[in-house]
Amino acid sequence: MPVFDFKNAPIDKKEAICTYETFSSAESLATAEKPLLILDNSMRQWKHHSSGIFSNQNQRTSFEFDEEDGTVTTDITKVDSRFVSLLKWLGDNRIKVRLSGENRPEGYAVYKIKEQAYGGGTKLSSEDGFLQFMIERLLSSNPPVEEDEDEDRDETGDEMRITSIQSITDFITCAGKTLPENVQLWSRRNLAVAKSHEVSPEERRHAQRALSTMLNIKWKSNYFESIDPDEARRILDEELYGMEKVKQRIIETIIQINRTHTLPAYGMLLVGPAGTGKSQIAYAVARILKLPWTTLDMSSINDPEQLTGSSRVYSNAKPGIIMEAFEHAGESNLVFIINELDKANSGKGNGNPADVLLTLLDNLGFTDNYMECMIPTVGVYSIATANDKSMISAPLMSRFAVIDIPDYTLEEKKIIFSKFALPKILKRMGMDEDECIVKEDGLDELLKLYINTSGIRDLEQAAEHIAANALYQIEVNKVSKVVFDAKMINELLNEK
Repeated sequence: MPVFDFKNAPIDKKEAICTYETFSSAESLATAEKPLLILDNSMRQWKHHSSGIFSNQNQRTSFEFDEEDGTVTTDITKVDSRFVSLLKWLGDNRIKVRLSGENRPEGYAVYKIKEQAYGGGTKLSSEDGFLQFMIERLLSSNPPVEEDEDEDRDETGDEMRITSIQSITDFITCAGKTLPENVQLWSRRNLAVAKSHEVSPEERRHAQRALSTMLNIKWKSNYFESIDPDEARRILDEELYGMEKVKQRIIETIIQINRTHTLPAYGMLLVGPAGTGKSQIAYAVARILKLPWTTLDMSSINDPEQLTGSSRVYSNAKPGIIMEAFEHAGESNLVFIINELDKANSGKGNGNPADVLLTLLDNLGFTDNYMECMIPTVGVYSIATANDKSMISAPLMSRFAVIDIPDYTLEEKKIIFSKFALPKILKRMGMDEDECIVKEDGLDELLKLYINTSGIRDLEQAAEHIAANALYQIEVNKVSKVVFDAKMINELLNEK
């Protein structure tokens, strides 16, 4: 008895044939010379801007152009290996796109892909910015590593996690001496509890979980390799405009690490108005130190137990945020970025979260209630941010080297907006810089509207609004570019 009825199947159906070959590229910017993909143009020269859809990559490897004489299909001949999955996704969901490309001897070289709505329907993603985000992410990534089936290739243990009692036992036996001395003793005691039948199942479960958490952390020494000051300065210049005194203090810290090969005794406390880039500075320092980082938002922590964990006497006990940060980082050397330190004194009934931070900041060791063990913190570097240092207690303040972050001058804000904020937004939206231009009097009007705001966060939001309005006019009114003068800026941004 037949299971499938093939009577209605087309008799001329051809087996799918892959027409393209992939090539590896690490280019961060696509151009006609270094495209995302190449389409066959031997039968027809394609327009600079062409619309259509990618065919489902599981069935055909082609692009369907919407031409004046109807739909014309051509084969894909080459694809940047980073974009194979993206093209398949676009084809599977039949998302209409506009290609920007150039006819070259090797084919139609595509260097830009933008999403388009068609047929009055909605687009699959919420905005073209989502597709541009994915393209930008792929361009910034390395080409995928080709899988091989070599049985002699080296295996990596990065994805391995120690969770079972057997793996915990084997690790303590084989690599127990890599743990800090106090943790070695703690591990043996907890392993005995996890294996014991004289304690409750709840106690065994807690002991096993605590062991898994502790053993999956790489416990490193407090020795730090030298850091290139020139590279550190390059990163700071890339992330921050101006702020020469702040950059000088950070470079001084780097030089100190290079001399002692240990972290400074004090962390950094960045104090300044909202929107001046304090968190951005903290992330830049973590990048310079080449350490994983984690964020503690003190405005959302109102109970010390959130930081220290809960006792194992409770069935739903778990480690605190600080211990979880070690586990997520996977190593003992990391940067703690403590946001809004001036709000750390707002505990509600069960104590003050700020007091818990003192033990972490002293780098003498931190005790988590769930782990029931002193956690070495000699490899922890703390960077805190605050708007008002008068709200920080004296003991907490004494653990930091305070760096005041000044607000930007009007001239600095003008340069940051025109040279950094607006170009960044335009790039994210897939727009060229000559499609959205703000004239000098428009810049002056913009700064006048935001003269009473600190930092550049409001200016970045204004850049988003201006770029979105320009994109709307380009797509709807079919203009080639939008030039904003003072009057247009006032009408667009003035809410009065």
